[in-house]
Amino acid sequence: MKVKSMIMSLLMLVAIPLNSSAQQNLWMGDGIRSVEIDDTQRVTLRLYAPDAEGVALQGDFLAERVAMSRGEDGVWSYTTEPLPSEMYYYSFVVDGIGEIHDPESVYMVRDVAKQMNYFIVGGGCGDLYKPQAVPHGTVSRVWATMGDMERRMVVYTPAGYETSKRRYPVLYLLHGMGGDEEAWLATGRAAEIMDNLIASGHAEEMIVVMTNGCTRHVAAPGYSEEGMWRPYMSGSMDGSFETMFEDIVAWTDKVYRTKAKADSRAIAGLSMGGFHAMQISKTYPKMFDYVGLFSAAIFRGKEGVMLYDNLEQRLQKQFAEGVSLYWIGIGCDDFLYDENVKYRALLDTLHLPYTYHESEGGHTWRNWRCYLTDFAQLIFK
Repeated sequence: MKVKSMIMSLLMLVAIPLNSSAQQNLWMGDGIRSVEIDDTQRVTLRLYAPDAEGVALQGDFLAERVAMSRGEDGVWSYTTEPLPSEMYYYSFVVDGIGEIHDPESVYMVRDVAKQMNYFIVGGGCGDLYKPQAVPHGTVSRVWATMGDMERRMVVYTPAGYETSKRRYPVLYLLHGMGGDEEAWLATGRAAEIMDNLIASGHAEEMIVVMTNGCTRHVAAPGYSEEGMWRPYMSGSMDGSFETMFEDIVAWTDKVYRTKAKADSRAIAGLSMGGFHAMQISKTYPKMFDYVGLFSAAIFRGKEGVMLYDNLEQRLQKQFAEGVSLYWIGIGCDDFLYDENVKYRALLDTLHLPYTYHESEGGHTWRNWRCYLTDFAQLIFK
């Protein structure tokens, strides 16, 4: 009887929601279509706010926020001019209160501590950022042993990895200041880019390892015993990340079927990650044949940190060991532009070969997604 009573009590607990509102979404209506992209690549955005006195739209496709028009049904709307194919971010301003997320859209990404709604306009590079009807790779969140600790990484393996017996080259893809192991996957669309490039034959099949380059934390917010903490502009340029990178590569080679040699390894990163890619590749000159610096922070070495000393000599040794591709990309309006000009001048003085790509715009994911797309098509050929 006691067992029966206990089971009945448990069933009653299951049947009665702890929060009566938790079930209401089972009966929710269709709502409004808040983002609509037509055949001309014009985008109409809508927000239902019947009691608002004024609603504006802001996004990275607008020079400034624009007023939306109110319909009799309480739906505010705005239609853009035709937009180039790309991934865009937006939010609303309601009665002067900004950064209001779209309540009708589940399409959101996080950049540092900021949550952003997004939409993708196809017909060009945006198609690379969309899931297409192609074979899909697998994304795994893993805990890797690095010295005396475990740290979280995100690993992409190409379609067919699980059923094949072959070994694969590896791209180590590093995030920027304030980012974490989720950054390239979410905002950078790395898995979609790799799926689509590989399926089209434009990139070799490869494993992509996305690390956490902030050594103060072992994982992205919410994924470790560190509790709930707000992402901030954290980073590590003290040599600690470079020091642990041998363990990262060794762990990857042990756990995954990799081609464990320099001509099958690439390292690339954006901003702080570009700094790390530059420092790591010259610290371990026999480890990587392919290096990508995306809007890289260059001259940020700290005095007294041995890894950052003797820049010229270390670069010369790295290139003497063999570098198949040293790729540098930056936007003409990037705040790190002058640093990259100085760094290229140093490489020129040392007669060290590199490939340079200059794009429009500044320090943005719009550029970094393009840089990854370009870089991925050039490595392991």
